[in-house]
Amino acid sequence: MEHTALRPRPLPGRGPRAGGGPRPGGGPAHHPHAANRRRRRLRTLLLGACAGTLLVLSGVGIGAVGATVLGGAGETAPQPRAAAAPARDGGPRATLGVEAVDYGSPGALVVGVHTPGPGYRAGLARGDVLLQFGAARVDTAADLARAVARARPGSEVLLTVRHGGGGFQQLTVVPGVVT
Repeated sequence: MEHTALRPRPLPGRGPRAGGGPRPGGGPAHHPHAANRRRRRLRTLLLGACAGTLLVLSGVGIGAVGATVLGGAGETAPQPRAAAAPARDGGPRATLGVEAVDYGSPGALVVGVHTPGPGYRAGLARGDVLLQFGAARVDTAADLARAVARARPGSEVLLTVRHGGGGFQQLTVVPGVVT
């Protein structure tokens, strides 16, 4: 009598009736899942290439997220540092050395402070909200840019700031010159 428990069994898909061996007509063996694997590999390769390209291209724009507050006569939005030019009247252009975005109503949220800059020396920190620049009320980052544009480099200006912890403070800043 034959013991079936001790007899080796073929792996699934490899038995004589499952199509795992040579074809009855003598042709090559049929591998039904090989095409699926090739398609999966190709799809993975294409998706990986697309994701890599997207990450590289989006990394180019990450540095331009914040608006650097440089000011400029009559501007509606801050200009990046690379596009800085003398003011329209030919005089030097003032800079505060901070990056600000619209906070809501009122104020401009400081998202970056340039370390060797006027804002850093005055005591501004990331997370502060600028409410007033001299006599000008600051409701948006564009208002701050216009106020800085009207300021004279080297003259003291009083800032009203709400810190991240909620306290208010008045700071004195001396706008610098864009070089």
